[in-house]
Amino acid sequence: MRQPLPRVPKDRIAVLIGAKGATRKELERAAGCKHIQIDSVTGEIDVTWPEPGEFDPVKALKLPDVIKAVGRGMAPNRAIQLLQDDWFFEIVDLREHVGKKSSQQRRIRARIIGSEGKIRKMIEQHTGAEISIYKSTVVLVGDGEGLSSARQAIEMLARGSEHGTVMKFLERERKRSRLDGRSIDYVEVKSDIKVESGEFQDLVPGLAAVADRRNRRLKAVQVDPEDKEEVREMMELSEDENVSWEEE
Repeated sequence: MRQPLPRVPKDRIAVLIGAKGATRKELERAAGCKHIQIDSVTGEIDVTWPEPGEFDPVKALKLPDVIKAVGRGMAPNRAIQLLQDDWFFEIVDLREHVGKKSSQQRRIRARIIGSEGKIRKMIEQHTGAEISIYKSTVVLVGDGEGLSSARQAIEMLARGSEHGTVMKFLERERKRSRLDGRSIDYVEVKSDIKVESGEFQDLVPGLAAVADRRNRRLKAVQVDPEDKEEVREMMELSEDENVSWEEE
C-alpha cells in the first residue's frame, strides 16, 4: 500500500534523508513501513506500507505529522517522538498575529527564542514540549496538556505579552498540573462490611473476637468451683482456642 506524504521544503530534504540515508532508515524502522521514497529535487514523498494487519495504523496516521515537523525545522530525532500514542503536533502561524511583514516576524521570532535561546528552553522545560521555529511558523510537539500550555505561551508572546507574564502563566499551569496529579479520583467503599449491632467493636475487624476472649477469661476467674454447670461451661474450648502439653 502506497501513501503520499506532505512535500518538504528543498532546504530540508537533506535533513530528512540524513547521512547515507540514515535518517530515512530510522523513520522507516520507527514507523514500521517498508520504504520511504524521497524525491531529492521536488521534495515529494511516498511511503510504502506492508499488508493490512502487518503495521500499526496509528503510526500510519502520525507519520505525515512527523514529516511536517521535520519540514518545518524540527530535528528528526525530536519529531520522531510524534509516533508515540500520546504525543501530538501543532503549528502556530505567526502571520496570524503580526501580519506578513518579515520585520515583524523576525521580531516575534526573537522574542520567542530569547537571548541565547533561554525563553524557548524555559517553555520546553515547563511544558515538556519540543519547539522549533522555522520562518513564519512555530512547530510544537508534545503530550496533550503540555502542548496546550506551550501553544498558549507562544501565542501570548506573539500578541506582545512580557516574558515575565508568560513565565508566571507557565508556573501556574505547572503547579495546577501537579495538584491535579495528586488529587484523589475516587474513594472506594467496602461493601462487605456490615454493622448490625451498632457497637464500636463491630466496626473494627477482629475486635469482637478479642473482647469475647477477654470476657471468657474474666468469667473463668469468677466461677464457683462447687457449681458443676459453670465449671463445665468454663472448661469448654472455643473454636479459636487449643490446649497443648508435653512431658518434662
